[in-house]
Amino acid sequence: MGYISGAFGVHGWVNVMADTEYADSLFGYQTWWLGRDGQWQAYTLEQGQSHAKKLSAKLEGVAERDAAHALRGCTIAVPRSAMPELDNDEFYWTDLIGMQVVNTRGEALGEVVKLLATGANDVLVVRDGKTERLLPFVAAVVLTVDQPAHCITVDWGLDY
Repeated sequence: MGYISGAFGVHGWVNVMADTEYADSLFGYQTWWLGRDGQWQAYTLEQGQSHAKKLSAKLEGVAERDAAHALRGCTIAVPRSAMPELDNDEFYWTDLIGMQVVNTRGEALGEVVKLLATGANDVLVVRDGKTERLLPFVAAVVLTVDQPAHCITVDWGLDY
């Protein structure tokens, strides 16, 4: 959902860089799980503020700048059960990462390694060895997303 980029002020607030469609939607989750190196701890969100290009948050139990600074670099996660239900044609990015991508001719294009938000549409970053392809995540290109099979079928050639 995002990460802690450092301390904000002297009273235990943290700077937050959100990886969500709407940055301030993070404030809709009362419990944040902060993690680093496979170690996770739950924190209760006390307050949050939106700023021009980032967020700041006050977490329960983090009372001064040094404690806030110690959280720098932690990933922010929320339980899947707390996230909104999706419509049939919607997907969480985390569910798409790692999926295999094939075209309509059955040719393997690679694996989704990440997604990019471009404003106009999201973009799948698909890697096959040293080859990296950027595929627009639009209906004309992405024909099916088969979550049980962990496969995305696209109208995209190997030579595009």
